[in-house]
Amino acid sequence: MRAGLALGLGLGLALLLAARRRRRAVREVLFFPSRPCCTEELLAEAEGRGGRPAPCPCPLPRADCSFSRLLRRLLSARRSLELCLFAFSSPELGRAVCVLHRRGVRVRVVTDSQYMALRGSQIGVLRLLGIQVRHNQDVAFMHHKFAIVDKKMLITGSLNWTMEAIHSNRENVVIMEDAEYVRPFLDEFERIWEECNPENYTFFS
Repeated sequence: MRAGLALGLGLGLALLLAARRRRRAVREVLFFPSRPCCTEELLAEAEGRGGRPAPCPCPLPRADCSFSRLLRRLLSARRSLELCLFAFSSPELGRAVCVLHRRGVRVRVVTDSQYMALRGSQIGVLRLLGIQVRHNQDVAFMHHKFAIVDKKMLITGSLNWTMEAIHSNRENVVIMEDAEYVRPFLDEFERIWEECNPENYTFFS
């Protein structure tokens, strides 16, 4: 009987420890404009330059901020990253996407045909690196602003991925791991991805 009791207690303790170790699903809300903060060390560490990154000499505070938290969530990708963005001109976010591509993460981007050509857009940088990019062809804007990390984490909200939006505008971003919400966004991405297949571009005919 004592052996059975000990076994039961041991099993219960193991289950309790396993439950504590189980990572809670991400639920996060970020508001912008972001407080100024330095993101150089975060990006340098992600690039894996070897050893601990040298301290950045810039005067910006090292405290956590909405922008650094967004970057960390983005850089957590290990297998895939889908981006569906109206405007993308933030050098830091562009650098983070390039880091993921170099790590072997499969990156796909859908963007707006008019805004991708504006000065400062990161789309050309991504294309030169070999990242797959597709764009809409119709007159209406491709106005989505969402990302899907590893097909399980959704990043969405009003925020365009531009310096002005990040540091000047009142914007919001919701980050969540919830299949009920991630699935429709993933389906929408795949639908637009196929719709924007270059084989369907009419100006080639």
